[in-house]
Amino acid sequence: MSEYSHSLTEIILDNLLNLRGIFPRPYESGYAWARRGRRVPPGEYRQALRRMQQYGFLKLTQKNNKKFIELTRHGQLEALLLKAKLDRPNNWDGKWRLFMFDIPEGSKDKRNVLRTLLKRNGYVKLQASVYISPYPLNREAILYLNNSGLRSYIRILKVEEMDFEKDLLKKFNLEKTKFNGR
Repeated sequence: MSEYSHSLTEIILDNLLNLRGIFPRPYESGYAWARRGRRVPPGEYRQALRRMQQYGFLKLTQKNNKKFIELTRHGQLEALLLKAKLDRPNNWDGKWRLFMFDIPEGSKDKRNVLRTLLKRNGYVKLQASVYISPYPLNREAILYLNNSGLRSYIRILKVEEMDFEKDLLKKFNLEKTKFNGR
């Protein structure tokens, strides 16, 4: 997926996610989408919708000769993951964010979504069910965790000192002198 089409996909998913209570909603043509102030050619909008349908993000249905559009469960998760992207601060505060979880086997699909969320936010696996990053999760990611029902299985720690952090500093392209305090 090209960078432009990916951002168009993000825009469409975000738009549909924000209208969550209104499903299925009437299908909006590429021309109507463009008239609402979107600077996207109608053909590219239609192509993005087809691609999103192929990925399983949304489904188009027809009833009484009218088209309707609806986010699938997979599309809702993708939209939340896109919204939960991490905005990295300019300066590192010198503290590591340790993310630990122990999610029951019955919630395996939620555990996999959580791993995807962490990886997309730049967290790396330290060991089984333990991920680490120099940056905190953003508000949307925390909101997802609270709404997913997983919060009671998760611990987030802010760690000031850690042994063998040299490899992590290298992995995150950080230097000891780039942060405050040390």
